[in-house]
This record gives sequence, C-alpha cells and structure tokens, in this order.
Amino acid sequence: MVALGGASPLEAYRHILAGSLGSWAKITQVLRVWVPLTLCSLGLLYTFQIGLWNIGVEGQVVLGAVGATALVRWGLGAPPHWVIPAALVGAVLCGGLWALAAGVLKTHAGVNEIFAGLGLNFVATGLLLWLIFGPWKQPGIASMSGTETFPQSYWFPTAGGWAVSPEAVVAVSALLGMVAWSLRATRLGLALKAIGRNDQAAFLLGLSPPRWMLLAMMLAGGLAGLAGAYQVLAVYHRLIPNISSQYGYLALLVVMLAGFRWQGIPFIAFFFAALNVGSIQLPMMLRMDSSLAGVIQGSLVLAALAVQGMAWRRRTAS
Repeated sequence: MVALGGASPLEAYRHILAGSLGSWAKITQVLRVWVPLTLCSLGLLYTFQIGLWNIGVEGQVVLGAVGATALVRWGLGAPPHWVIPAALVGAVLCGGLWALAAGVLKTHAGVNEIFAGLGLNFVATGLLLWLIFGPWKQPGIASMSGTETFPQSYWFPTAGGWAVSPEAVVAVSALLGMVAWSLRATRLGLALKAIGRNDQAAFLLGLSPPRWMLLAMMLAGGLAGLAGAYQVLAVYHRLIPNISSQYGYLALLVVMLAGFRWQGIPFIAFFFAALNVGSIQLPMMLRMDSSLAGVIQGSLVLAALAVQGMAWRRRTAS
C-alpha cells in the first residue's frame, strides 16, 4: 500500500517509529493510548472466554465517559479526592449496566449479542450527542468541541513531562494481573471457559450459562466504562463527541491478534498504540494519510486469522 502510494515502505515505518518512540515525551503519548486500549481488551477477555462477541464495547466506553462526566459535574465544588473516585465508580457502573442490557437481550430475548451491541452503540452515540448539544452544552453555545472543560483540580494528576497519568499506568498493570489471575485460578475463569466450550455440558454440571453470560458482560462493560472515565478525566478533561476514539473496536483486533489470551495483550496494545501515535508523522513527512495505521492493524489481524485458519484445517485434515 505504501509503495503504491509512491513512498518507501521503510521510510514510512521509520517515521512511524520515530513519531512514537523517538523520545520519552512520545512514549508517554503512546502510553496514553495504551491505557484505555488495554482496559477494553482486558474486558473483552471475559466475553470471548464464554463465547460472546461483545461488539457493544464501543458504547460501553461512551456510557462510562457519560457516567464519569455526570459525577464530576454534580460534584463540582466538592473535594477532588472524593469526586474522582466517585466518577470512576460511576463509569464502571454505567459501562457495566450498558453491557448488561446487551446481555439481557441475548439471554432473555434471543437477540444475537453482535446485533444487540451494535444497536446499543448507536443509542449510546445518540445519547452522547444529545448531552453535548443539549443539557451539558457550553454556556451560550453548543459546540463539537464538547462540554465545558473541568477545573484542573478534577483532572488525573500527571508527572512533569508526561502525557499520561503514572497512576493510570500502574493501575492498568495491576488490573492486568488481576484479570489474568481471575481467568486462570478462580471459579469464575473455570466457569466461563466451561460454558464457552460447551454450554449444554456446563448446564449439566450445575452451571447456569445465562447467569454467567450476564456476569461476563458486566465485567467487560465495567472495564470499558473505566476506559471512558480515563478519556474524560485524563485525556480530554471534558466530554467530546468522539470520546471513545474507536478504542473499543480496536480492542477487538488486539484480542484477536493475541489469540484470545491475556499474555499478548499489553504488548500488542502497545504496538497498536505506537502505530496510532506514530502515523501522525505520515501526512507531514510523506504526504500520506495517517489512516495507514488502520490498514497495517487490519492486515496484521487478517494475516493472523488466516494462519490460524490454515493450521486448523491442517489439523482437521490429518
């Protein structure tokens, strides 16, 4: 694709690398993308483990951002050390309940979770735009720039020269360990795996597939909602129309490329984040559109799935 565009592929990759890892400031910009992308990917592990395609993760990020914004707006004037934790809890609850709605449609109404998730994504986007251009619009004006910026005391703290909150990076790293532990060493992980492999056999063993599916959806939605809160409190400091930055959809590619296992997620998410940040250099240096990063990400996933498919056919043929 790069060569057809009249540029050198090696030059394009060099500019992407320099634009993402060329300095400590740029690395922290990559980490700022890595945090919400990893949160969404970790949540998807629960739903993929039980055999659900949580396409609605994008809407769950949006609802988490809405919940966090609502708590901050209502808490203005209160001590930030109370408001920020409350906003995080509100984001987890909003994201989890939005995912639960898709789960209920799946388990109680027979609606495929893909269609339920996509429909709820559109509803979430509509709600977001209504709030920005309606009740939460800036004083005297409704703007695509979003709601009014929060006072700085309600922002996530950042270190000098960092584009990312160090506390957020540490928290996500700890959550990575917790999710890995819950999937490998708890009854939750065993139940999700059993139902994902054979829900009828799991039912005979005393497990209730609908109940565990709803729990998996809520866990995934809660982590996606946390990503939405991070976008609001640490990145934009307000609610904007594109608050999710499409990290929910990108997380689906991360998890698929990781083979639906937690071990590869932090590294693949970092690589995808570096592509997103580094591709900004392409229009300036090579006069190429920055969407090339999406082409590379999609090509990697398709290649990985093709190899897995060929390996599966070879095993079944033998």
